[in-house]
Amino acid sequence: MTDIHVKPELRAAEGFAQAIDTINALNPDFVISGGDNVFDALQASYGRADSLYFLYDSLSKRFEMPLYNTIGNHEVFGLYQADGIDPSHEFYGKKMYEERIGDRYYSFDYKHWHFIILDGIGFTPDRKYVGVIDSLQMEWLKADLEAHKDKPVAVSTHIPLLSVGQQIFGKPTSAFSPSEIIINAKEVRELMEHYNVKLVLQGHLHMLEDILYNGIHYVTGGAVCARWWLGPRNGMEEGFLKIDVSGDTFRCQYIDYAWDANGV
Repeated sequence: MTDIHVKPELRAAEGFAQAIDTINALNPDFVISGGDNVFDALQASYGRADSLYFLYDSLSKRFEMPLYNTIGNHEVFGLYQADGIDPSHEFYGKKMYEERIGDRYYSFDYKHWHFIILDGIGFTPDRKYVGVIDSLQMEWLKADLEAHKDKPVAVSTHIPLLSVGQQIFGKPTSAFSPSEIIINAKEVRELMEHYNVKLVLQGHLHMLEDILYNGIHYVTGGAVCARWWLGPRNGMEEGFLKIDVSGDTFRCQYIDYAWDANGV
């Protein structure tokens, strides 16, 4: 489930709770959150950002199965200059995420599959976010893939590694901005193609797509909040992916959890 954007407004907390209840009824083995869990720590005061993390954490306790989180751009605290958060603040940037949620990138095994959670968020000198897998993480990723080369692998990244989103939402010749796609995606994809990566789960774009390229499915998983809790986005309802795995194969189904943004 990606792009939850939980906040006190627009009944977002109620919607997230309904999504969780729907997931609990489906009873999956575990849940992966694809990032942008809160809205919005980028330009919030410390008090507001802290309350958003608390809200997400308190609602997440409703899950009846393990939850594995991915960091999104909206989890980054104080990056935008407008609110004057100094980089010396103890929770500036990704430090709040690490303190409140946990590691920015990590991996785990479940049965005979290996799962990798990536941090695809970088910063520019003028305090803007971009999509990037940094050099230290690339070294870690290579070592992790090498250590698990006998297993099928699924990867989660908030900002996509491969997408046709701009061709859908813009013009056929439109290009992505550095904040919409992983800027070193070619390097990351070529590394993964040397191993047994089967699936890349993506978010950020609030759309559904499944691109098969060089044996890897790049699946952008819609959005729990759809159009930021204002209703469907381009016909896509609020929802999440249910992924059924059999052996080394899988099937994805988008689940509409019947949220009504106009409800009372």
